[in-house]
Amino acid sequence: MKNRLLSSSLRRVLVKPLVLGAILFCLSPHIYAAQQELASTSGMLVDLNTDEVLYASNPDRVMPIASVTKLMTAMVTLDAKLPLEQKISIKINETKEMRNVYSRVRIGSELSRKDMLLLALMSSENRAAASLAHHYPGGYAAFIRAMNDKAKALGMTKSSFVEPTGLSRKNVSSARDLVMLLKASEGYPLLGELSSTDKKTVTFSNPWYKLDFRNSNRLVFKNDWNIQLTKTGFTNDAGRCLVMRTEMNKRQVAFVVLDAFGKLTHLADANRLRNWLETGKVTQIPTAAKQYKQQRLR
Repeated sequence: MKNRLLSSSLRRVLVKPLVLGAILFCLSPHIYAAQQELASTSGMLVDLNTDEVLYASNPDRVMPIASVTKLMTAMVTLDAKLPLEQKISIKINETKEMRNVYSRVRIGSELSRKDMLLLALMSSENRAAASLAHHYPGGYAAFIRAMNDKAKALGMTKSSFVEPTGLSRKNVSSARDLVMLLKASEGYPLLGELSSTDKKTVTFSNPWYKLDFRNSNRLVFKNDWNIQLTKTGFTNDAGRCLVMRTEMNKRQVAFVVLDAFGKLTHLADANRLRNWLETGKVTQIPTAAKQYKQQRLR
């Protein structure tokens, strides 16, 4: 009788952990899954509905963010509630970083403020971003102050801006701070609409001319991606950068990668993380990218 009772008790002791383990696995399928490595130096993935951190790699590292800056530039422009259809001129004289930077857009020509926003976000046009700052109430310096005030208001404690384009290495942030910026962007539906536009022919005036522009994020052209907002960035100091509000595994997520190696590495990292989140499968990163990352983290 004692043996039977002991056997029954032992079964209960053994079964409980097994049941608990099964429950935990069902609730959090990635608890036991191998962690996906990124080729980018820093990255973060957050569920926008629950604030759950789905992935993080060096998320608090302060780094140059290149043209991801333009998302803050656009947000500050909209905060000023200026007329979007007002024509403003291409003006860059106070943005010293623009000297000797090529652009097809002609100095002095005019475009609506809305189309300036479109070009800055969709095609990462530096002259458009600089012009938005030059035509801000109070002037260029007031615009830069507003960028930093906005970062502070959003709790972006590791972020700082000195100009509106991202050409300066002094425009810095972290993956975690940029997730905050992506969350805030949900309150600016126009930013999502403009940044996720695939291509557009834009007509300038004084003088009159037309130019074709395409989105700098190739994933926008992929049918299997549902992208609500995006911004790319690249300088030699910042590497390849990408931020998005998108969908992964039926979740609305904020995605950030900074300082990626190679022209397509930031896009490959987006595909790697989505695949890992949906299947639990780990994808290897190229040796060259791994070596680049190790060097940058020294």
